[in-house]
Amino acid sequence: MMEAANGRLQRVSLHARVTLLAAFCVAGVVAVVSLGAYMTVSSNLHSQMEENLRQRAQAAVTAPKVNNDVAEIPGAFLAAGDIRIGVLDTDTGKISYPKGAVAPPIQPADFDVARGLSTENFWTDTRTGFQVLTLPYGDGQAMVIAQSMKGLNTTLGKLSVVLFVISGLGVLVAAAAGTAVARTGLRPVQRLTEATERVANTGDLRPIPVSGDDELALLSQRFNSMLGALAESQERQRRLVADAGHELRTPLTSMRTNLELLLASERPGAPTLSDEDKAEINADVRAQLDELTQLIGDLVELAREDAPQFVHEPVDLVEVVERALDRAKRRATGDVDFRVRLQPWTLLGDSSALERAVMNLLDNAVKFSPPGGVVRLDLAQLGDGSAVIEVADSGTGIADADLPHVFDRFYRSQEARTLPGSGLGLAIVKQVAERHGGAAYAGRAPEGGALFTLRLPGRPAPLPAPNPVSPSSTPG
Repeated sequence: MMEAANGRLQRVSLHARVTLLAAFCVAGVVAVVSLGAYMTVSSNLHSQMEENLRQRAQAAVTAPKVNNDVAEIPGAFLAAGDIRIGVLDTDTGKISYPKGAVAPPIQPADFDVARGLSTENFWTDTRTGFQVLTLPYGDGQAMVIAQSMKGLNTTLGKLSVVLFVISGLGVLVAAAAGTAVARTGLRPVQRLTEATERVANTGDLRPIPVSGDDELALLSQRFNSMLGALAESQERQRRLVADAGHELRTPLTSMRTNLELLLASERPGAPTLSDEDKAEINADVRAQLDELTQLIGDLVELAREDAPQFVHEPVDLVEVVERALDRAKRRATGDVDFRVRLQPWTLLGDSSALERAVMNLLDNAVKFSPPGGVVRLDLAQLGDGSAVIEVADSGTGIADADLPHVFDRFYRSQEARTLPGSGLGLAIVKQVAERHGGAAYAGRAPEGGALFTLRLPGRPAPLPAPNPVSPSSTPG
């Protein structure tokens, strides 16, 4: 039963929930107020009626007796009016009352008042709807006065009808107000729902209009930010796929041409290739395979850097730079001199990504350095909570037209298009720097070549503590 009720509740829309909540809250408040008002008015009317009955009873007891043609009677009998009045006599056990009137109701406790055992008896006769008050009236007698509650009950009945009608109108007004508030307040939620359906069905990532400055407006702004980030991610993926397709097409086409040439030379009657031509084609194919391998590896690395990763691993930047330097030396084909100066520095990050970035900078410097050239590698502290890795070569430097684009994906200058490479190495360097809260810069080195700077936050690494040396003891 509970599961069924919860299922029905979950199927009710938020709009209906707000309306029902407003109606229920107002209904509860109106019910409490109406009940309090009814009880207050009822108590006051009963108190007034009781006080009026007591005053008339006291007046009837103190009123002088009068003589009629038969006997002496209480003077109150002559002014009975709208009440029932009578004198209860314990000797006869009967009650006398005005001629032509109706005797007031009595009960055994009234005889106790007549005998002097009780000062009064106030009670309500639910059968006849009268309030009855009995007071002592001489020896062995009691004055009994009863007043009808019909007028009081009529007034309370009308009051209850009025309060019920007012409560119903209040609930209806509250439901209407709740509906209006829900329709107005939930309009941004409806726009969000329509936007999510539009994105799911069409892939349209246009932002939705935002109005106001409340929590729902803030939610819409956050949703638009999410749509913007998603659109930017899709655009990056589209550019990456388009650029990768363009870059892959050239080596694949060249490789296919060489392979088709080799296969054609093996057919009967086809001109044969010389050994020198075959060796040249084989070398060309191997170079193209190496280029494809590097390009695919760079694409995988770039896609991995695009993914949001949060690595919080203590990294000794000196160790990272030294590992990258060893790999760059092994891969260097020419006679290049590396001049290195390193200061200790630590940060939280991804050591493998940082090593790849430094290695890309060193490979780039080696590629553009002439034989016998010098590659300068510096790791220096700046004193502002950051450190820089500078890699400078002794090549011709970066042209002014190429300087703003060196970190773009697949960008290659005129001089670099004849050299091996995918055009993604420096783009990976920039992404690694930004993912670690830093930045990458390109410029001209004092030596005349290119200067690449990788700036990273962190703190200086503590110096290793010296090993304690125990003083030697000599026997005496």
